[in-house]
Formats: sequence, C-alpha cells, structure tokens
Amino acid sequence: MTNEDLLSFPCRFPIKVMGRHDPQLESEVYRIVRRHVPDLGEGAITLRESAKGNYVSLTVTINATSRQQLDDLYRELSGCELTLMVL
Repeated sequence: MTNEDLLSFPCRFPIKVMGRHDPQLESEVYRIVRRHVPDLGEGAITLRESAKGNYVSLTVTINATSRQQLDDLYRELSGCELTLMVL
C-alpha cells in the first residue's frame, strides 16, 4: 500500500495551522490556501485561541484534488514565518 492509496481524490481534507496570536496570521493563511485552492468555500477556515490567547490554531478544510496539491500547500504554509506548526 502506498501513500496514494490512503487518500482517494477529490476529498475533503482538514489542515491545521498553529501560530502566535497575530492579526496577520489568518489573512496570510487564507492568501496561501487560495493560491492552491481557488474555490475555497465560505467558512472553510475556523479559528481557535489558546486558553491565554497567546496562540491560535486555524483549521482549513479544503476539497483536495491531488497529493501534489497537498504537498505544495503544506510546504508553503510551513515556510510562512507566521506559522509555528502545520498538521
């Protein structure tokens, strides 16, 4: 079984992005995701603050079309200076 066998495309796929609570984080994540997922739907991004409000996690649920799309998206989100972790 290969990694390709684990997912069947197209599929709904959640991506979690964590970072410090910065007003630019959500807009930057949205900009990056839109570059890879032009048809990103309304309400596709949900935000949750940490208990003390120092960090946030953004969950972006996309309609993934390929493994390459996911790899490219993870690579760019991970390279963003505002993100601490992408899962």
